[in-house]
Amino acid sequence: MDAQRIALEEIARGRILPHLRHPSAEVRRLAAAASASLGAAALAPLIPLATGDPDTEVRAEAVEVLGGLGTDAYEAVTAATRDDATRVVEAATTALGEIGDTAAVPWLIETATAHPEPIVREAAVAALGAIGDARALPTLLEAASSGKPQVRRRAVVALTAFDGPDVEAAFVAARKDRNPMVREVAEMVLGRTG
Repeated sequence: MDAQRIALEEIARGRILPHLRHPSAEVRRLAAAASASLGAAALAPLIPLATGDPDTEVRAEAVEVLGGLGTDAYEAVTAATRDDATRVVEAATTALGEIGDTAAVPWLIETATAHPEPIVREAAVAALGAIGDARALPTLLEAASSGKPQVRRRAVVALTAFDGPDVEAAFVAARKDRNPMVREVAEMVLGRTG
């Protein structure tokens, strides 16, 4: 039996942490994913993977798991927002929404409006909705009416965290959006809110 198969079997049996340093990137990625089951015990071992592993997917997986570990992971996740790989920045942006710390709101607003990658802008819009901070409302209203369809769709969903006539008007306008994905989500939101 080869070393990689043995490592994967050990991860499946719950022996996870030693495999975060495995020579195989795929084993490290799977170990990082499995470490979510360890809760806070995974925090310190995951930070070096999130910020320094040579493999993009390993870094992204580690960042995703860190997002579920709460505010103790905030600094490591914030560091990952400066990664060169779009995939890692997207994971970090999503993780910031999961962590929910309002300190991330200014960066998320800037990212939602100015990041060159639509997938990262979309993640920022979703994170702003997850956090629900009022400072994000103007950005989310703008995102619901302009830009790529994926970002508009995500903004409509994110706006469900807010109330008010501007929000209701954005839902009604999205119901008439030129993109069917945006219209569909607006119909679902309006169906839920009455």
